[in-house]
Amino acid sequence: MKIVIAEKVSPATLAILQQESGWNCITADKIKDREALKAELADADALIVRSAVQADAELLESAPKLRVIGRAGVGVDNIDTAAATHRGIVVMNTPGANAVAVAELTLGLMISMGRSIPRANKTMHEGVWDKKSLQGSELRGKTLGIVGLGRIGLEVARRAAAFGMDLIAYDPFIAPVIAREHNVTLVSLDDIFKASDYLTLHVGLTTQTEGLINQHSIAIMKSGIRIINCARGELIVDEALVEGLKSGKVAGAALDVFHQEPLKNSPYFNLPNVLLSPHIAGATDEAQEAIGIQLAMQVRDYLKLGVVQNAVNLPSLSHEEYIEVAPYIEMAARLGRFLSHAIPGHLETISITYTGRIATGKTDLIRNAAVAGIFADTEGGNSVNRINAAAIAQERGIRIQEDKKEFVAGGSGSVLKLVLHSSGPGADSDAGCDTSASATVLHGTSPRLLTLDGIDIEAPLNGTLVSIRNHDVPGVVGRIGTILGEHKINIANFALGRASDTPGRSSQRVPQGQALAVVQIDVPDSHAAAPALAALKQIEAIVSVRLIELAKG
Repeated sequence: MKIVIAEKVSPATLAILQQESGWNCITADKIKDREALKAELADADALIVRSAVQADAELLESAPKLRVIGRAGVGVDNIDTAAATHRGIVVMNTPGANAVAVAELTLGLMISMGRSIPRANKTMHEGVWDKKSLQGSELRGKTLGIVGLGRIGLEVARRAAAFGMDLIAYDPFIAPVIAREHNVTLVSLDDIFKASDYLTLHVGLTTQTEGLINQHSIAIMKSGIRIINCARGELIVDEALVEGLKSGKVAGAALDVFHQEPLKNSPYFNLPNVLLSPHIAGATDEAQEAIGIQLAMQVRDYLKLGVVQNAVNLPSLSHEEYIEVAPYIEMAARLGRFLSHAIPGHLETISITYTGRIATGKTDLIRNAAVAGIFADTEGGNSVNRINAAAIAQERGIRIQEDKKEFVAGGSGSVLKLVLHSSGPGADSDAGCDTSASATVLHGTSPRLLTLDGIDIEAPLNGTLVSIRNHDVPGVVGRIGTILGEHKINIANFALGRASDTPGRSSQRVPQGQALAVVQIDVPDSHAAAPALAALKQIEAIVSVRLIELAKG
């Protein structure tokens, strides 16, 4: 085997691969430029990169024998996964390897704020013995709110529990049993803002989480709250946080991530109650070594045993199988992502029903694509893929149930139905509730929504969609069109459905007297739609408005 390690990795990474008899490892110091890299790839079995090397289609053309690309880290933006899949190359990444590092910095920042450690150090170096003004507070007995209870959030919870903190969390994509095992109480988003003494963010950036910390959310927080952000800078509206820090509503903030990095000319620079660090949460020797070791073992096991771990592209299929199933894989991913925006409470069970021809073939990829779509906009969602989605669901305590119905009278030939059962804060009843949708593929390539919460509503599953629930009264459709028009937003498709009084067709989520609309709009990005969505929410007859961004085409 020949392994090309195109970027610098830890010695432990190299040692794992070099201990294999007959394996030839080409290290980064022997590769001077891109042409030299191409030459080494001519007979290579594996390529290991970090973020600098662009493993694009042109580079892969120079690697006819390549079987696997390993990315030391999570993001694979520098790898053309479509080109790799076309060439039968598995692309692997290393999610979760830096979770402990991020969690430790989070706790370190909390202690630093509570005990004014940076100011104590600064005054001592200035020769000032200012003990009286450095009276601090303990973490013990304080309430820690964790927004996002994925790998990092759980690591934070484990460590905070050791300090005697009371733990609450908001995460609709974690099963209550997992939270209970970590002594965490799941609450609604508003409740976490109201109850937290410390608030730490561990979610990915989505249209739902962008600007999560804003003027409204700060207004309902406890006076004296301390906020930690080691996730994404865009989760915070800077102007609102600055105002809160200046007024004293927010006692302190510790920020490791920012809208634009490196941070320059920031309003935070002149605020004494803000701790700033340059995106170092995952930057520890141990984390980088853990990432390298994990990747080396994954590459080794694939080359020796054919075991695929943390792959981000599709597993092996014959060309004929892939051609047949590919449209339904994409449809399932979009349906899962669409439905994930409507989950009340905390997700417990994912039920998947395959009807028609798709029920007769391999459905693992369809299932995993649907689950990956459900998790796509969650913390760590970029590490959930069509290989590991079922395992991630199991890890989060979420059950997956599957049913296949090859022959069904009437209806479309091949239909996928998803039912998401949730419970806890936000659910429609104490027994929990079901959110459901079904979809099919038309004309071989066009994914289409068929039903939503038991209501027939045929709509395209692509582009930017606005899902609206409203009271079934005159004038709502006209008001929606008028508001979108006033905001210069073009309507590409408008689908309507209403609650049925037919026996067996009633919906728990959409009772009689309510209706649904799914509107496909033409906007360059979610920001452009924000003012229009705010205006729609002001219509008295409208119950809810959600923006969902899906792939185009």
